[in-house]
Amino acid sequence: MGVEPEKQGSITEQSPNRRDVGEQVIRSDVSEIAADLAANATLLEIAENLGLSPLLDRGTPFTLAEATTAAGVPEARTLPFLRAMVAAGLLERDAETGPFTPCAELADRRYEAGYLSWSLNANRPYIDHAERFLREPEAAGRQHQRDGRRVAVSSRWIGSRGFYPGVLSEIVDRKPRRIVDLGAGAGALLIRLLTKLPTSTGVALDLSSGACEEAERAGRRAQVGDRLTVVNRSVESLVDDPGPLDGADVVHAGFVMHDVAQTPEVFAGVLRACREHLTDGGCLVVTDAVPYVDTPAERAFSALFSYLHESSMGVRLPAEEQWCELFRQAGFSDVTSTPLGMPGSRLFVATR
Repeated sequence: MGVEPEKQGSITEQSPNRRDVGEQVIRSDVSEIAADLAANATLLEIAENLGLSPLLDRGTPFTLAEATTAAGVPEARTLPFLRAMVAAGLLERDAETGPFTPCAELADRRYEAGYLSWSLNANRPYIDHAERFLREPEAAGRQHQRDGRRVAVSSRWIGSRGFYPGVLSEIVDRKPRRIVDLGAGAGALLIRLLTKLPTSTGVALDLSSGACEEAERAGRRAQVGDRLTVVNRSVESLVDDPGPLDGADVVHAGFVMHDVAQTPEVFAGVLRACREHLTDGGCLVVTDAVPYVDTPAERAFSALFSYLHESSMGVRLPAEEQWCELFRQAGFSDVTSTPLGMPGSRLFVATR
């Protein structure tokens, strides 16, 4: 009996220590994940800005000479960056003079990095000028605009896993002869569709001249440039001139309709134009977001996405049923909604 208190005291004293160690390990793991994500995102953004992404996208070995040509900088400057990519595990290299091979998990790492890139870089004006956007949103919006190319690139990275698979499956299964992509950005989704549908043609429409230029370059790289038409116009312009929609079997709009929806009469006009110019049996496929989803897997990013759009872009996202009702009001006969991988995103399909 005299020994028991000592044993109990010993256990009591050790338990907090063991718990602290456990928490320290957990914090260490989280820190490593955060550090890896930050490093991967930065290195991949540098690769994007150097023009190396097409080599990474191939998923096959490439030489230092190819990288030097793509980057347009001297070999002595390109090599240290590629070595850093190898050290980070984004590239692999068997020998000092051998080719470079993207790691097997590169697509997953870029998808993860896309959230960081979109949140902190594509939306940088809203972060740097947060107070002014809350005080004078319209004036701040005119003076501090997002970089269209940064938005397009980060959206492509997120889309690769977050919403492209669902959209690709929906559209490819329909085997459309002509696809029109509204708010196409850098054209990544449409180019992938044209690659999978070798007899189809496509129209990429976007307001950003920088994104349109990138779409044209990407189309040529993917060898679908002869089947891709790039139109530098706003989605709203389709109300007065719906020409780009003519003969479309599928019209897709990715994260652009929420902007148009802020002016109800214009949005209704765009939806009617889409419906009227679709071929018989054609459909409108809209990838977009709903506000403040509170499920555990969606709540954090959905909150950021909803807040930035409302506070800095003047965009109130329609609720899921509101989206569906707007499509029905435009005359679409059947409307469905399906959750996608990106938190808060939904795939709406409205049939003519």
